Amino acid sequence: MVRRRGADGRIPVRTLDRGASSSAAEPTGYPGGPYDTSLLVKYEHHVARHLWFGEERGPKKELKVAGHGLKLTSRVPLALPPQMESWVSRSGLSSLQRTSLNKIDTNLVSAFVERWHLETSSFHMSFGEMSITLDDVACLLHLPIRGIFWSPQDVTEEVVVELVVDYLGVSQGQAQSHVRSCRGLYYKLEWLYDLFVHHRAASSWAYATRAYLLMLVGSTIFADKTFTLVEARYLLLFTDLDG
Repeated sequence: MVRRRGADGRIPVRTLDRGASSSAAEPTGYPGGPYDTSLLVKYEHHVARHLWFGEERGPKKELKVAGHGLKLTSRVPLALPPQMESWVSRSGLSSLQRTSLNKIDTNLVSAFVERWHLETSSFHMSFGEMSITLDDVACLLHLPIRGIFWSPQDVTEEVVVELVVDYLGVSQGQAQSHVRSCRGLYYKLEWLYDLFVHHRAASSWAYATRAYLLMLVGSTIFADKTFTLVEARYLLLFTDLDG
């Protein structure tokens, strides 16, 4: 859904007439921004307000953009062993192996970030509002969108250790040491890649596939600001490779 701007460049807001005077109902608003502040309640702290007054990003730090494209290209093999390929294909995530960008246009990403508003979950563009839909995800990343939404459950450090012991073939001591080194409920992407290489060489296909898939989503759709880690709870997605 797109809400179009009016002739004055603003998105029209429809309100109910409750008998109050127009002067009393008239909000103050922001120059170059929303005149109705009841929706975009965080606009005062939004980077767009600073840019309007020529303050660049104001007190906010310059956006740091990082991507795993180049590193992922070196980690994704030209062909997976048949035993792994069937599981990866069944997961519906095989397209993620080839959809990452090696280079990212930082200015373009920054421009979109400056137009994103959390209150509406949409980009406020010159022509109106627009947002990313699941259909866009399916078309751009070639991911199947089906079934119900999945919300990862909270895990403890003990569970995080047990997961890699049971599903990634790691010893108890090695698992505990690695989790402590991450200082949180994470696994390192580089460590997962090393596990993938090790288990593939040992023909431990299930362990290799889980490590590979977790590294893959941690480098793409589940990437976060840590740049080098993936949340451990996402391993729960790959416990049953035949499911």
